[in-house]
Amino acid sequence: MAWLTASAAWADEPMAQIQGVEDKTLRETIQRALTQSKNPAQSRAEARRRARQAGEDVIAVLRAEGYYAYTVEPDVLDGEPPRAVVKVTPGPVFVLADPKIDWAGEPPDEGTRQRAAAAMRLTAGEPGRAADVVGAEGRVVAQVAKLGYADAEAQPREVIVDHADHTVRPSYKIVAGELVHLDGVEVVTKGRTNPAWVGRLAPWVVGDVYDPEDVAELERRLRDTSVYDSISVALAGPDKATAEGFRPVVVTLADRRARTLELSAGYSTSEGAGVDAKWIRYNRLKRADTTTYSLRFAKLEQSVGAEVSLPHWRRPQQTLKLSSSLFRNDTDAYNETGARVGVDLTKRRQTTAYRTFGVSLDLSQTKEQVSQNGSVAGRKLNLATVAGLAAYAWDFSDNILDPKRGWRLEARGEPTYVLGDTSLPYLKLTTQGSAYIPIGKQASTVLAGRLKLGAILGGGIPEVPAARRFYAGGGGSVRGYAYQAIGPRLSDNTPQGGVSLVETSFELRQKITQRWSGVAFIDAGAIGTHETPQREDFRAGAGLGVRYDLGFGPIRADVAVPLGRRAGDPAFQVYLSIGQSF
Repeated sequence: MAWLTASAAWADEPMAQIQGVEDKTLRETIQRALTQSKNPAQSRAEARRRARQAGEDVIAVLRAEGYYAYTVEPDVLDGEPPRAVVKVTPGPVFVLADPKIDWAGEPPDEGTRQRAAAAMRLTAGEPGRAADVVGAEGRVVAQVAKLGYADAEAQPREVIVDHADHTVRPSYKIVAGELVHLDGVEVVTKGRTNPAWVGRLAPWVVGDVYDPEDVAELERRLRDTSVYDSISVALAGPDKATAEGFRPVVVTLADRRARTLELSAGYSTSEGAGVDAKWIRYNRLKRADTTTYSLRFAKLEQSVGAEVSLPHWRRPQQTLKLSSSLFRNDTDAYNETGARVGVDLTKRRQTTAYRTFGVSLDLSQTKEQVSQNGSVAGRKLNLATVAGLAAYAWDFSDNILDPKRGWRLEARGEPTYVLGDTSLPYLKLTTQGSAYIPIGKQASTVLAGRLKLGAILGGGIPEVPAARRFYAGGGGSVRGYAYQAIGPRLSDNTPQGGVSLVETSFELRQKITQRWSGVAFIDAGAIGTHETPQREDFRAGAGLGVRYDLGFGPIRADVAVPLGRRAGDPAFQVYLSIGQSF
């Protein structure tokens, strides 16, 4: 595929010409700082005004780069139109000399003083850039505060610019204050949150030395729950210190609306239309919990269920989910009706890395087709299925619905035991990864790829119930094919499913306008009845799509065609949904 675009624009020019700066790097820095103009000056008065304005910009750059003995002369060149010019003599670079900290009041302990001096990161002999001098002061205050002196602040600094030896000598006046020890948490809220629960989230114990990172971590833990409209976490002032001198952390919470209703819909020619509704209630148990009642009505799947999510259960960054549902699945491969209960425990190990362990119980009735003596016969299975779950997930992409860079990886293991009309233990393994590579400064072009692998160990066909096998084909799999259409089929064309799976997808995503973008893609996949799919099992589909950015994510519409049609495969498929395909 090739994307052809063309554009043209008249280049703007700087407000004024710069003369006298021989250092290439300095000259480029000055030119980047100058205001741009689309049109030349229309009179000498306007040119003179532009020259004065450009001269002020030049002075700001020179001082920022350590040039303090400069000469800057705004002028106007004769001609039509008249042109503004700034004649510059930068002079020598002034260098840092003897940066120091003067402690106002009682100084902190020796270790803190040494680390504060190191935090300046100013080296004698380096250019005395203004940004470096100002930034050093902020780093010193932050370092002192991090070491427990929460009230540390800077008084007006003294910077001597010595024209005799071309040096810059900064002297910082820092008030450290007293070493602060933390008390518990004081909760201020009109909502339903239990203050004792918030207190258990604090990453410190009473008496610990103040660390701003601990206070920030408490705020992050509260924000992770997503049940509050606003959160403020701050150290209380000295006037609220306890008799022991400990100071509490004040947490101010404003609850979000107690209930929300979410509706979504999707459509594809292979899977039909589907509607989802969720009724969500927040903080019913006064510990930032979420209760979700869900209803799904689609051609292939109907379900009603409920889920309770308890964030920071028993320990921070650990979420307990309790779920139950009634479901019915009507597919070409099988019909299944049943009920499910489950419990999952997810631990966030890093900012975007998760570990989940869980267990579920399904009571179901499955109607499926099997091959017997060369013919197809139906069978009905009443089953109880106990399944465990161990999953790890890493998400280092930049956006959930519309990733442009980064990668994702998930691995799942599900030890399963089927009881009832058939009895079988087996292990189901799946792993899926995707990567996103931006091209261009604005990531206007993105290359995206996905790979999914799966295997069922300890069971074969037809021992593994049809509802538990692997299938491929459809909007979230290999586009261009009907749902479950890839893989082995019975003599009556019923999808048989398999015990091994390979899927892969590649997309070229091209931004066209601020809202619209286009996609070219190719998907491939295979289902096998053995440990790995065979070469003849592979099928591929390709197509084009459009995306419209809603701000939080795109609406996608894809049209795909199968590249290896078999009997019963349609000529093309259409898919509509929210978010990128992967």
